[in-house]
Order: sequence, then C-alpha cells, then structure tokens
Amino acid sequence: MQWVTWDQAMVTAIACLITVSALRRFTRNKFRSTIIAWCTELALISGLYTLWRLAMTLPLDHAPGAIERAHQINDLQQHFYLPTELSLQHFVMKHEWLAQTTNAFYAIAHVPATVVFMIWLFWRHRDVYPRWRNSLAMLTAACLVIRYLRVAPPRFLPELGYIDLASRYGLSVYGPVGTGVSDQFAAMPSIHVGWAALVSFGVVAASSSKWRWVFMAHLVLTIFAVTATGNHWWLDSIAAVALLVVALRVDDKWLYALRNRSKPIESIATS
Repeated sequence: MQWVTWDQAMVTAIACLITVSALRRFTRNKFRSTIIAWCTELALISGLYTLWRLAMTLPLDHAPGAIERAHQINDLQQHFYLPTELSLQHFVMKHEWLAQTTNAFYAIAHVPATVVFMIWLFWRHRDVYPRWRNSLAMLTAACLVIRYLRVAPPRFLPELGYIDLASRYGLSVYGPVGTGVSDQFAAMPSIHVGWAALVSFGVVAASSSKWRWVFMAHLVLTIFAVTATGNHWWLDSIAAVALLVVALRVDDKWLYALRNRSKPIESIATS
C-alpha cells in the first residue's frame, strides 16, 4: 500500500500557500473565499502530515523492553479479567472469509475513513471542524510521543499462541522490523482506534440525523479488527480512546477560548 511521502505532502502544503497568497491579490468574492479556505486547510493538514511522516522515519528498529512490556500488559489484563485477545483471534480464524475481511479492514479502512470524515466535516459543519481537527492533531502527536515506550503487539508472542494474521492471509502493512510506514513496536496506544473513535464520536456530535449512531459501528469494528489480527492489546484501544477524550477536553477548555478571542480581531481585519 503506497502512502503519500513527506516530501510530496510538503510540496502540496507549499503549493497551497502560494495559491492562497496569489488569490488574496484578486477582488474578494465567494468563489475566491472558498478556494482560499480549502487551500489554507489543506496546507495545514499537509504540514501536519509532513511532520508525522518525518517522525515515523526516526530509527526505532530496536525494541528494548518491548517484549517484556507486552507480557506485562497481558498479565495486567488477566489481573482485571479482561477477555483474552487470543479467543477473538481463534474465532475469526474458524472462518477464512472473516479472517481475510478482518485483515483487510485493518490494513485499509482507517485512513480513508478519517480523510472522508474530515472533508465532510469541513464541508458541512465548518463551525465545529476546528475542534475535531485540533483533537486529531493532539491525539496523533500524543501517540507519536508514547510510541517511544516500546510495546510489542500480541502477534510477537507466538509462545502464547498468537499468530500474525497478515502473514497468513496477506495484505500486510508492515515489512521487516524498522521499515515501512508503521512502527511495529508501537502497539500502545492504537492510532487505528484513536482515529476511528474520532470519526465515530465526531459524526455523532456533528450530525443531527437519526442514523448518526450507526457510525459508532466504525469504532467497534476497528477495535475488533486490531485485536483479532493480533496487532493490539485491549489496553492499547482503551488508551487511544482516553487520549482522544483528553484532546477534546483540552480543545474545549483552552483552544476554544483562544478561537473566540481571535474572532473580533479577524472581523476587524476583514472589514
């Protein structure tokens, strides 16, 4: 699966900023304002994506303590009588079609779903868009920081009975340890689940449709997929959702106030 590279994202951000700068020289109209708004947001998102991809290129192929911490998480979950991830993996492996579908969902769904959600939010609910964009940025940044505390996913513990579902059925998003887009020893927290929670909670909060609760299924299916494939522990998912809640609270308490303070200044500047 080919991802946009950091330099491609950086070029996109620069091109958008040049476009915005050029358009500001023309007479103000609705079309111009719309293009400026979209290009400005795309430049910001591309810049954040560039930083994320650069952070993911840092050499983290060594995993001191990752296996030991994975065993500690397993023991902690057993202490609190959480259901074992192994039972879920055995369940999907009883049905080959389910195992393949689950593996495909893990590999493909989370990025397109997040992109579509952000575009929909910016297009239809721009008044609440900054809250969810900022929370996405804070959540992702927190995951990047916490990943330095190395934790191996369940599939690295074959002695407990776990297997790598992607190796058996294909469509793996990982290469050898230390290569590829994703870090294999950064199981805690699950960025898949964090982004899925953002999409599900965001749709429920922003939409007024009676069908909005159906989108909570995206979070449930993501937790199911990351666990059944052996890529995450239950606590990885719990930590990701907790981080999103913290990010939303930070935006509500501090960033919302800053946005409101800037509105009078913006209105004076554009008058």
